[in-house]
Amino acid sequence: MHVQEWLDTVPAAAVYAVVALVIGLESLGIPLPGEIVLVSAALMSSQHTGIDPVVLGACATAGAVIGDSIGYAIGRKGGRPLLAWLGRKFPRHFGEGHVATAERSFEKWGMWAVFFGRFIALLRIFAGPLAGVLHMPYWKFLIANVLGGICWAGGTTAVIYYVGVVAEDWLKRFSYVGLAAAVLIGLASMLVIKRRAKKAQAQAQAQAQEPEPVPAGD
Repeated sequence: MHVQEWLDTVPAAAVYAVVALVIGLESLGIPLPGEIVLVSAALMSSQHTGIDPVVLGACATAGAVIGDSIGYAIGRKGGRPLLAWLGRKFPRHFGEGHVATAERSFEKWGMWAVFFGRFIALLRIFAGPLAGVLHMPYWKFLIANVLGGICWAGGTTAVIYYVGVVAEDWLKRFSYVGLAAAVLIGLASMLVIKRRAKKAQAQAQAQAQEPEPVPAGD
């Protein structure tokens, strides 16, 4: 079942909770489809389903910030052994190559890696735990975490919501245009058929009124 179809089956309050929980767990370091859930919920909010995009964005932001903070605390306490354990449990996401790539990003960009990592699937999972493992000062991490969470969660919600509204409005206008075109085509067809029918009737009447030829012998 698609994510949006599943979200359609639960109340609005549950949608907020699911979005916050999935994004929070993903930010904590568990590979879950947080972005897909957020996009699906934001699209639903544009379709008059009772989901408030502002509340949705706030819940997504809270889940992102809290999840990253918990991930940071776990990473700081667990250290390198934690990354090794995650690598064994989730080799597709926490393999040695992925860890090395994330570490290089952190070494090069510092707190910007936390901020921009929110927009990159790999770093979104790594940001919290890896920042803790590398002992990034928490105040730096918190600033980047909060700003990144607001920009990513709030920005994604706003963009998808307005894209959905514009698309729905465009489709409505398109349907009205299509309906008007269908009516005009139908009227034009009726006029053409009626005109041809009248012409055929006139020709038939003219042929009926022509005098029959008189034989020469008469």
